[in-house]
Amino acid sequence: MRKGSPIVSPDPRPVILRAEGVTKRFGPVVAVDRVNYQLHQHEVAGILGSNGAGKTSFFNLLTGYHIPSEGKIFYKGKDITNLTPQQRVSLGMMRTFQLTSTFDNLSVTDNLVLSFFRAHQNASLLNLFINTRKRYRDDENIHGALDQFDLRAVSDRLVTHLSLGEKRRMEIAMAVLAKPEVLLLDEPLAGLAESEIKGVLDVLRKQIGKQTILIVEHKISHVKDFLERLIVMHEGRIIAEGGYEECLRHPEVRKSYWQINTPEEDDEQDILHDH
Repeated sequence: MRKGSPIVSPDPRPVILRAEGVTKRFGPVVAVDRVNYQLHQHEVAGILGSNGAGKTSFFNLLTGYHIPSEGKIFYKGKDITNLTPQQRVSLGMMRTFQLTSTFDNLSVTDNLVLSFFRAHQNASLLNLFINTRKRYRDDENIHGALDQFDLRAVSDRLVTHLSLGEKRRMEIAMAVLAKPEVLLLDEPLAGLAESEIKGVLDVLRKQIGKQTILIVEHKISHVKDFLERLIVMHEGRIIAEGGYEECLRHPEVRKSYWQINTPEEDDEQDILHDH
C-alpha cells in the first residue's frame, strides 16, 4: 500500500480492466490524480472514499462517462480510453447507476425484456416497444432472471409501484441479463432500508465467480464478507489498497477519511462496527 506507486497485485487471474496514470481535471480542480489500478477477472472489488475523494470521477473514467485528461484505460489489453459508454457495453462492461434507470410505466417483466433484447438483438428501442415485449415475455432468460433475482412476485407490477429495494434488484437483473463480463455497481445500496439491503446483497452474491464486480459503496461493511479487495481514495488518489480491515486501519485512511466523516468516532472498534 505505497502511496503514489502502481498497484502490483499477486493475484494470478488475468487483468481485465486497467488504469494507467489516469488524471481528470475540471478546470483548476484535479478530481483524479495519476491513478493506477488493476481489476482481475472474476474479482469482487470495492472503492471507498468520502464525498469529493474522486471515487465517482474515477468510476466515470472507467465506464466512459469522462475521458481522462491524462493516462489510459485498458480492457483485456485493448486501449478503450476514448470509447463511449455504449462501446464499452458492447465489449462486455455494464454499469448500474445510483439512481435507477428504468421504464417506470412498464412492468418488471417488460423492463427485463427490453434490457435483454436491446443488448442481444441490437434492435432499436422503438422496435422493441412495438414488437418485442409480448413476444418474448416467456423467454427462458427472462423467467430465469425473475427467479434468480427474487422478482417473480412483482413480475407484473409497474415499476413505479415497486419499493426502492425491488427496483434496485430489477436494475441489477437488467444489467446481468446483458451478460457483461464486468459489472460496475454505483452505490447499489444507497437509500435502502436494512431489510431491502439484504435482498440486494442476496442477488449480488449469486454473481460471485460468474462476473467481475466493482462496487462503489458507502455502506462498505455490508459487502465486506465477499469483497476481495478494497481501495480507498482521498483527494483524487488511492491512499490504501488491500483487505477490508487492513484498509480501514491504515493510518492515512484514519486521518483523511474517518476524521472527515465521523470525527466523534475515536474508538477503532466502533468505527469498524458502524461502517
